[in-house]
Amino acid sequence: MTVFRPRSRVAGLSVRLRHSLRAQLFAWVTVTLVCVLCLNLYVSQRRAVFTANIVTDNMLLGSARMIAEAVRVDPGGTITVDIPPAALEIFGTGYGDRVYYRVTTPWGNLVAGDPTLVQPEKLGTGQDMRFRDLDIRAMAIDHPVVGLGNDGVATVTVAVTLNSESALKRSLWMSDFTNQVALVVAAGLVTVLGLRRLLAPVLRLRDAVLASRRERLEPFDPASVQTELQPLVHALNDYMGRVQKQMGAQRRFVANAAHQLRTPLTLLATQAGFAARESNPTRRHEALQALTRSTRQASRLAEQLLTLTRAEPGSRAPRAERVDMAEVARKVLEAHAEEALRRGIDIGLEANGQAPVVGDETMLREMVVNLVDNALRYTPAPGEITVSVTRHQAQVVLTVDDSGPGIPENERDQVFERFYRIIGTQAEGSGLGLAIVHEVLDGAGGSIDLGTSPSGGLAVTVRLPLAS
Repeated sequence: MTVFRPRSRVAGLSVRLRHSLRAQLFAWVTVTLVCVLCLNLYVSQRRAVFTANIVTDNMLLGSARMIAEAVRVDPGGTITVDIPPAALEIFGTGYGDRVYYRVTTPWGNLVAGDPTLVQPEKLGTGQDMRFRDLDIRAMAIDHPVVGLGNDGVATVTVAVTLNSESALKRSLWMSDFTNQVALVVAAGLVTVLGLRRLLAPVLRLRDAVLASRRERLEPFDPASVQTELQPLVHALNDYMGRVQKQMGAQRRFVANAAHQLRTPLTLLATQAGFAARESNPTRRHEALQALTRSTRQASRLAEQLLTLTRAEPGSRAPRAERVDMAEVARKVLEAHAEEALRRGIDIGLEANGQAPVVGDETMLREMVVNLVDNALRYTPAPGEITVSVTRHQAQVVLTVDDSGPGIPENERDQVFERFYRIIGTQAEGSGLGLAIVHEVLDGAGGSIDLGTSPSGGLAVTVRLPLAS
């Protein structure tokens, strides 16, 4: 039994974050700001500790110097000291700190103060210590005493609890913390507003795409979005241009097919009805033969229409096959040999070795089929058609010469148009053969020229890039 479990809100939120550009940008900015905030707070805490230690050490040093300057030697040679009140009141900051001190002679004798107070290891430098289960900071200095000679110094040690120092640390750190949080909040608000403003052109572009009329596909203005998004707009415009071309090709195909097939289908229906009503066997046979020819012509027309559609750019996935045009021409001529023999036309191939090109083998074969088929249709008997395939420098040259009437020079550019037929032509045809050849060559990167053959007919020369 399959149990369907609803997706959790956390999972749904994660999916939305992954697919939302605004959410991703906001998340990246927020994470960056939070990381910077944490780093700044750590640095601020270290700076606050350093500053508070300096302030405390300066107070300890000042207190120790005032006490040391009060040390004297009485007339009897005894070292005494009167502790100045200011030396202890300097620590009266209102946080209830306790002050401890000790004054000793050069011989280690206690002059004044607490005998249990331990002297720091380094003179003139503050040091954190434990004293009577309290955290204190202490400093000791040596100070010369008048009357004891050159080496006579008294050692003064002053210590204070850390209430005031801790308060100063908190004050400094909280000040930085407040400033940093305010900056992060301000940056977050600016980011949200900035994202909304910066994404507005993208949203407008989205609305324009959704509102675009399907049948028109008008291009978008690249100046309506930021510079970074303009390549996207250009790509959309290019894509819509290709879509319009494909839609136009489809509409033309449907219109051409409807127009070109209407007459053959009507003729087929007429011939079929005539054959069904005819009682004379001879006339019925003639009608059936005409029906067969018309069917063949309609089938050929439909095949050419489909080939023309496949040859148009974007109609099918491009192929890059290695194709030997000499072999293609040989197979096409073999397929048309029977028809050429029936029409009384001599057909031949001139090829020396392979002529490889890169392209779509099916479309290249259709190109040769249409060239040969055109030559057969327009060459009267007795006649001849010669297909030659040669290699010239970096090209493969395929030439189809016939002994037909040829094409006047003033119409050679027009015969590549679809359904164009030369006035006065009696041969059967749809006017699609050379149009198909032209489309295939456009896709294969080739070219075509029309000229006059040595026998006075039409010479069609096709050039394709030679495969490396």
